[in-house]
Amino acid sequence: MAIQLSVAVRNARLDSIETTVGATAVLKIRSGAAPADCATADSGTVLATLTLPSDWMAAASAGVKGKSGTWSDASADATGTAAHFRVYESTGTTCGIQGTVGTSATDMIVDSVSFTAGQSFTISQFDLTDGNA
Repeated sequence: MAIQLSVAVRNARLDSIETTVGATAVLKIRSGAAPADCATADSGTVLATLTLPSDWMAAASAGVKGKSGTWSDASADATGTAAHFRVYESTGTTCGIQGTVGTSATDMIVDSVSFTAGQSFTISQFDLTDGNA
């Protein structure tokens, strides 16, 4: 039998992510393939960097934790095709979360993956789902 966790335990695990990364998380959207894991050095070109809202994730519910507040930037840092993201703690050096970026069927949904330096962009969806249901 596979291990199963209650909804309360799954929610607590998800809520601990925001606590661990911290209230002033930094999001960097990058070109190219994501590194093997968060411990691996950054890869690709940084296309955009933004400080997330101080309460950047909503409270977990039913084993899912979604973004909170508006995640947008008025001015992208560079031109390129967005392919992955990393969420760092406040100094922007320690990766806590990474995943894929796209306009559908990816970990983080953006309005367009074609970034041009100086353009604005918005992250429309970002959810974390805990397993072991």
